[in-house]
Amino acid sequence: MANVTLITYTPNPERTVAAAAKLCYSPASIDDLLDNLTEEKTAGFVEMLAEIGHESPIEHASFTFGIEGVSRSLLAQITRHRIASYSVQSQRYVRERQFTYVTPPEIVSVPQAREEFEKAMRAAQESYDRIAEILRDKHTRTLTAQGKEEKTAARLAEKQAIEDARFVLPNACDTKMVVTMNARSLLNFFRHRCCNRAQWEIRDVADQMLALVSAVAPALFSKAGPPCVRGACTEGKMSCGKPQETRELIERLKQGAAE
Repeated sequence: MANVTLITYTPNPERTVAAAAKLCYSPASIDDLLDNLTEEKTAGFVEMLAEIGHESPIEHASFTFGIEGVSRSLLAQITRHRIASYSVQSQRYVRERQFTYVTPPEIVSVPQAREEFEKAMRAAQESYDRIAEILRDKHTRTLTAQGKEEKTAARLAEKQAIEDARFVLPNACDTKMVVTMNARSLLNFFRHRCCNRAQWEIRDVADQMLALVSAVAPALFSKAGPPCVRGACTEGKMSCGKPQETRELIERLKQGAAE
């Protein structure tokens, strides 16, 4: 299943945000922005920003995550969050030899469904391997005829072959990525993806990310989570109907991060 790691983040993220807020609301100069910015005053600035909805200062804190053990289906979802930076392992350059894949829990829970799913994964691997081999041989002959050295032709042919063979690979195919978001984008991400109505895989990733950032910037993410954490559900008739359960889960994530 998904494994999320906090690789790096803005040093003293809450103090950085507080300094930006201080500049907005006081006659402070750049040189003395950090002067007398105690933990208490830092927390006060962060809380004030949350109360009045002034979000631009929190963009100065960013967090970089390593995410692995997730599907290409998740990749399609997470990249819809546009104010972020993504680096993803390429299927054009990395050969999928016995690719690993993500199996949805509902499929795992039904033996017959799981058997069909695993059969489909094996078939995809076999087709990928056959197509890659056929295309590699074709490209090798073409490149050799063009005067390329044997080793060079083989290397180029492999790359050309797998970039087309990958089209048979399933959404379940495992991938890994590095993702950087600033705190404002993260709050938006948590608002949508920690919700019970989010798809299970990206919700799991979002929950792990929330726990990680809460450990290093608890004040900054004290109100993070789906809308029902702070007030009424915004999903209308599509609501999961479990606001209290959701609040308790999000609180446990944050408390666990603090321990």
